[in-house]
Amino acid sequence: MLSFLAYNFFFIEPLYRFTVADPYELLALVIFLVEKLAVLLNYGLDVLEAPPAFGALIVALLVLAPEGLVGIKAALANRMQRAVNTLLGSVLATLALTIPAVVIIGMANRTSVVLGLGPVEQAMLLLTLLVSMITYASGRTNVLQGAVHMMLFLAYLMLIIWP
Repeated sequence: MLSFLAYNFFFIEPLYRFTVADPYELLALVIFLVEKLAVLLNYGLDVLEAPPAFGALIVALLVLAPEGLVGIKAALANRMQRAVNTLLGSVLATLALTIPAVVIIGMANRTSVVLGLGPVEQAMLLLTLLVSMITYASGRTNVLQGAVHMMLFLAYLMLIIWP
């Protein structure tokens, strides 16, 4: 971080001021910070002897936090349509953009992409998709369906912590 600030202060116009006006400078800062966060995250996982899936969970929480907080805030204000649209849009963007991008990059580099789902995780994914189809097909949801989704989420967390 200090090197980015020093480079910005001494070599970027206007000199001797901190400015991030160019989109490439902002991208460079974000990439630098992500790299430093990854080193810190890997070190923490090694020290705690946590499974790699726990690191993936932390990254997913960081990526989905802004939309998640907006969705929760909308739900607390009883704006359910906005909450559902925000949360489903976030999930759709993550799944519809991230995974295909990773697969395309893997194909371009002639490397195989392994999504890392074992038999138990595949069964959980299939079960979640089936429960989601039932929940959203009716047009209305109830507390029982929400409880089933929460139980599936807790099962995912248990599988991450105790594989």
